[in-house]
Order: sequence, then structure tokens, then C-alpha cells
Amino acid sequence: MNHLTKSGILTLLAILIFLVGWELYWRSQGFEASHDDTDALWADKRAMVYEPASKATVFIGSSRIKFDLDIPTWEKATGDQAIQLAMVGSTPLPVLKDLADDENFKGKLVIDVTEPLFFSTAPPNMARPLKNIAYYKKRTPTQRFGFMVNRLFESNFVFLEQEYLSLNSLLDRLPLPKRQQIFNAPYFPAEFERTKFSRQSSMTQSFVEDANLQKQQQDNWLILIAASKQFPSLTQEDFNKMFASVKSDIDKIRKRGGEVLFVRTPSSGPMWIGEQKGFPRNQFWGKMVGLTKAESIHFTDYPETSEFICPEWSHLSPQDAKIYTIHLIRQIEAKGWNFPNKPNSEKRSLTLKH
Repeated sequence: MNHLTKSGILTLLAILIFLVGWELYWRSQGFEASHDDTDALWADKRAMVYEPASKATVFIGSSRIKFDLDIPTWEKATGDQAIQLAMVGSTPLPVLKDLADDENFKGKLVIDVTEPLFFSTAPPNMARPLKNIAYYKKRTPTQRFGFMVNRLFESNFVFLEQEYLSLNSLLDRLPLPKRQQIFNAPYFPAEFERTKFSRQSSMTQSFVEDANLQKQQQDNWLILIAASKQFPSLTQEDFNKMFASVKSDIDKIRKRGGEVLFVRTPSSGPMWIGEQKGFPRNQFWGKMVGLTKAESIHFTDYPETSEFICPEWSHLSPQDAKIYTIHLIRQIEAKGWNFPNKPNSEKRSLTLKH
């Protein structure tokens, strides 16, 4: 064995030891394998919306439905696949338009409404949907193959998580003094969100049990709410155009045989108080539902969902998400939606729990 070969073997061994150590370190810190919620992952789910309406339901919206809909519970109880297209910190309006303009989409669609994001055209709230839609429409065979490879590794290795564990992310989280006239976006606690391949998000148990982490995230919401006030307010004419556009998009989907339902998922504490003041129900939710004539489910209209407490005011814990999902299924069925593939055992259990 020559010197060059020995050097190569030692180098590979050193790299392997480092990677194993790095992986074990992050696992010891409570991290587990999680998927980055990239445009490639979203595009993978967007390609699934052509399942027959009898087999799948598509969900669009903001982060609340990503946390509050427990996909394993949904799929076990309904026999219906959940296709999660919601995006954190975003309005679903571009996605609604994309689906409405897609003549091949004729399925069931649930639209989650988080008023400050839904009724907004601010650039930060539009950026992610527009970027993901563009990626989906232009993705290449090479990108699809790369996504399949990344899925394999992300499913098994914690250190590949980019949102919190990449070098850039770790450097960005170094405490630095604030500078005037510079907005520093707050960093969410690493324990706040884990993302599955289904794109479902969930809090870690350590976040659910730690009031300090919850307070940190509550403070983050207050910072983001204050920052959002820098964008120009929409006029009543702007809102009227928005309502008309939503109606037009929903009409297109229903004309092709699709079904559309609005959902207002729970929030609590100061977040819920502020949302009621900023977006009075009769002027926004009520007007939109009345104009579109779409079925709707508002969490406050049902005793079983009106009292949920969100740990950081805005999203349900994993345990509550499972309970909420069961109630949501019952409420949707009461609106006349059918799940023909529901297992018989689930039909009996849901009936007995009423």
C-alpha cells in the first residue's frame, strides 16, 4: 500500500468519524430525522393532486393546517389520502389560483384561513407560494432524481436538516447586537417544528412542556406582527377584488366537479384576540363564505373545538392535533362530504364517539 493510498484511507476514516460523531451529537440534543420543507418537497405533493376525489383531499393554507391536521389520524379514520400543500407564513391565494387554472384538478379542496396571511398581498406572504409553483412547473428530470436521493438520506440522517443544523443556520443564530434601521427576523426555537415527508409539521414534546420556549415563540409572533405593519394597508376595493378572485377560482373548481370547503383552525390568547379585532368575522370570513357559497367550518362554532389552547397562541400541540382532526372529520362529514374508503372499524368508532 503506497503513501497516497494510506492518506486517502485515513482521510475517509476521519470524515466518517466526524460525520458519525456529528450525527450522534445532534441526536443526543433531542433532534430526530426531519425533512426540509423545500420547493422540491412541495412540488412532489403538488403532483399528487390528480388522485380521484374519492381517494384524496388537498389542503392549502398557512402553517396552522400543517400543524393542526394530523395526517396519520386523517388517513386512518377516512381511508382518504391527505395531500398537504399549505405553506408557513404564506397566503394560499396563489395556490388556489394555480389549482383553479389546472383543468385536470377536480378533487376535494380544504382551504385553511389564517386571516392576517390569507387576506394579504404583502411580498413576504406571496413569495413562497409563487416560488414553489414556479419550481413545480419547471422542475427537470434531474431535479426529480435529486429529490429522490435526498429523500433517502434525509429520512435517516439528522445532521442533514438545513433549517436549524446547517452551518449557515448555526452562524445566523449567533447572538449579535441589533442595528438601527435593520430588521432582524426572529429565529424560531429549534424545538418548535419538525417536518415529516408528508409535509405535516409538529412541535416536539420538549416544546410542549417548556414554557420558556413557548414564551420565546410568542415573542417572535409579536415581532412579526409589528413588522407586518410596515406594508401598506389594503383598501376596501382591494379586498373586494380579492373576494371576487376567490369566488372565481372556487367556481372554476366546482364547475369541473370539485368540492371546496373553508376551515378556520384554532388560535388562542392574544393571537385570537388580535385576529378578531383586525379581521372582524362578519367583514371577512362571513363575507367570503357568503359570496362564494362554499361550505365552511369555523372552530368557534363547535363546542368540541372552541376551547383548544395553543401552546404559543397559534398552533395545536401534536396531541391536540389528533383530537382536532377527528372532530374536523366529523364536521366535514356533517357538511355532506363522503369518504367511501373509510374502514368499517372507523365508521363504527366515529359513530360511537358522537
